[in-house]
Amino acid sequence: MPGDLERLTFFAELRQNLWIPGDFRANHSMAKDRKKVRARGKDRSGFARWLDKLDNWFHRGRVNFDSKPFEKSVFSQNGEDGILEAIFEIIGTTNRYFVEFGVEDGSECNTRFLREEKGWTGLMMDGADPPGEGVMREFITAENITELFGKHGVPEEFDLLSIDIDSNDYWVWKAIEGYSPRVVVMEYNSSIPASESKTVAYDPELTWDGTNYFGASLLALTKLGSRKGFDLLCCDKVGVNAFFIRRDVFKKHFRKQSVDILWRPPRYGQKDAAGNHTGHPPGDREMVEV
Repeated sequence: MPGDLERLTFFAELRQNLWIPGDFRANHSMAKDRKKVRARGKDRSGFARWLDKLDNWFHRGRVNFDSKPFEKSVFSQNGEDGILEAIFEIIGTTNRYFVEFGVEDGSECNTRFLREEKGWTGLMMDGADPPGEGVMREFITAENITELFGKHGVPEEFDLLSIDIDSNDYWVWKAIEGYSPRVVVMEYNSSIPASESKTVAYDPELTWDGTNYFGASLLALTKLGSRKGFDLLCCDKVGVNAFFIRRDVFKKHFRKQSVDILWRPPRYGQKDAAGNHTGHPPGDREMVEV
């Protein structure tokens, strides 16, 4: 039996190639021609009606993407390697170029698998000193991010952007102009409920202090992504990363699902009296509404 990825890929390809052979026997009766079989009317064959249902279920090849069956970690932390592999199996690639910042030394990140196993190239940046092999040492802010893209020769359109700086993630993504990745991976703060749109107050010197004062809520990132032309696809099961697809790509392959459905609670950090994870310990600073 084919796996979930094979089924998703099959229906994505079916959208491109769907047609009905002229001699197909539908409901045990010979169809006179493809036009009649495909015609939308009361005399349609059973096969044509089945195709209509198939088209409706998958909305011209688009599917409700569930990341859980695909999650695997080769070099990533929370199954991102498998999720990204599945996404690009479905949408294809262009230049197989990535940008990722917040990679520390680059040994555990969202793009190493693509680089080492799939032949991708790209830019990794981090503020750590000394930087890891192949990692550009840069302290990233909303003010310098676009300049850094130019400095390191990032193409205007590329396949993947991954942001995980544990602080100003929302503000840095907001500041990126003139560049158009097809897929964006954003760390989100899952200790903030799905109904709240909050982020840290912008401070270019901000670094993570080990508390839950970091990043932005899933709703805040989804609203920002929508303004930038991206739709939310899924979140990993640990409640760490959200995956966004550029809208022109998204609408060809996927159906939109609400933040309430896609939000995942934290499965890391502290636990409450009932044994449920609550994320990192509370900080003493207030998030801001956006």
